[in-house]
Amino acid sequence: MKPISDKEAWEGQADCINCTLRNSVLFANLDESDFDQIHQPIDIYTLPPGSVLYRAGDPADRLFTIRSGVLKLVQYLPDGTQRIVRLVRTTDVTGLEALVGQSYQHDAVVLQPTEVCSLPVSVVQALAKSNPKLHTELLHRWQKALEEADAWLTELSTGSAKQRIARLLLRLVRNEGSSECELFPREDMGAMLGITTETASRTIAEFKRKSLLVETKANHFLLDIRNLEHIAEE
Repeated sequence: MKPISDKEAWEGQADCINCTLRNSVLFANLDESDFDQIHQPIDIYTLPPGSVLYRAGDPADRLFTIRSGVLKLVQYLPDGTQRIVRLVRTTDVTGLEALVGQSYQHDAVVLQPTEVCSLPVSVVQALAKSNPKLHTELLHRWQKALEEADAWLTELSTGSAKQRIARLLLRLVRNEGSSECELFPREDMGAMLGITTETASRTIAEFKRKSLLVETKANHFLLDIRNLEHIAEE
């Protein structure tokens, strides 16, 4: 997986005031005057699947808000196998460890075509000091990340393979207003759920045979939410 360089990916300075996602991302509560304090560029990156936004151990000097797409946060076990500890999706913020001077804790790898805003941590820290609403929003984002991590431990790492996959599928459409989702490669699904690639493939095939998943186009499926909920709660 080859990282995309700034030169390759840079598309120009972001127009935060007129951002179409402003009301659902980190700067939602800022006033127009607050943007006068931003003296460093907030860049927009478009990244293809397989590219790396940042790697574990890299100096954490930027936060990222996700405008669209999906990334996986990956940790590696001593034997070299990967474990996906969380997904980062549209309107999420990642790289929050930059706020406390840590290095990045995971590899952030793109699963689906993704557009992100790249925010210098110095800009966010300066705005947070002068704007209590942003400081509060940062705390909410951190709490959300902790809740998501807890959910992965409690929902997606326990139970049978069928239960884990059903729970993952339901999480992918939660709050989306639709029962359609795009699936990930089976290797990634296995790494998310702590099961083998073969088990993930076999279970997805069984769900398709039972019409719990109905393919609408390549790798896009409508979910039978009610019956998946029954499986998830067994």
